[in-house]
Amino acid sequence: MPKFSANLSFLYQDLPFLDRFTAAAKDGFGALEYLGPYAEPKEKVAEALKASGLKQALFNVPSGDWAGGERGIACLPERVEEFRNGIAQALDYAAALDCRQVNVISGLVPKGADLQTLETVLVDNLKYA
Repeated sequence: MPKFSANLSFLYQDLPFLDRFTAAAKDGFGALEYLGPYAEPKEKVAEALKASGLKQALFNVPSGDWAGGERGIACLPERVEEFRNGIAQALDYAAALDCRQVNVISGLVPKGADLQTLETVLVDNLKYA
């Protein structure tokens, strides 16, 4: 039988983020994921996770200004320091949530960018992560 995780970034949007954990558990999910937990303190996210009885499947490392249209920063040469700081933040949350997987969003190709440079930066950042 397939197992599914609830993506709380898209499900239960009528509820506050931390209340979505219980809603997913009530609907029979065994695990959850979301774009990122960073708007909430890791301790509060861990409490909601524990109270729900769910497992944390994965979440994304900080991926720039999602609401502003960014879709990751891992390939962007001018954002290397921000990406690496985001890895540290993601690992801190992952430890608090007993989560063994995080997802890196590479980023969109800026108009006129050199593809080889973007690829090199992405590979270097993934090696760092």
